[in-house]
Amino acid sequence: MFIAQELRKKNIAEYLLYMWQVEDTIRAFGCSLSRIRREYIDRFDYSDEQKEEEADWFGNLIRMMNSEGCREHGHVQINKVVMQQLQELHAQLLSSSKFPFYSAEYYKVLPYIVELRNHGANKDENEIETCFNSLYGVMLLRLQKKEITANTQHAVKEISTFIGMLNDYYLKDKQEPLEFE
Repeated sequence: MFIAQELRKKNIAEYLLYMWQVEDTIRAFGCSLSRIRREYIDRFDYSDEQKEEEADWFGNLIRMMNSEGCREHGHVQINKVVMQQLQELHAQLLSSSKFPFYSAEYYKVLPYIVELRNHGANKDENEIETCFNSLYGVMLLRLQKKEITANTQHAVKEISTFIGMLNDYYLKDKQEPLEFE
């Protein structure tokens, strides 16, 4: 909860990836709040009050996952809304002539997006979700200490730059709405 709160303010892309990791953490503990408290939350150097806040937050996420049918896979609505906001901003940035650097970066990563979709990515997901899925997948590979090819590393570097630009525009738009024309 504490990490999520900070990330949401500073970096919406990292926030979303973190929240996906939290969903997977909850699944890894069998959606059991008692296990999460005992085996996960208790490992952190939090006060008793902070541990209770964290447990409440995890409990709320577990309830959402259960009620929204995300116990096995998928994302809770609060994460889907963030993804939708990013997709909508992406479309606005592309359709405006005021953001040529963003458009240039998009067309630079578009071949990677197309390749990801051709290699089994969900063809119904939007392009921004494809980018996030690739970033998350590589993050998981790194956590598992699995090899990442040079081509994949290059693609992820380019996608990270692109998502970083989208993140920056998202934060600017939240501070003072962008003008698109």
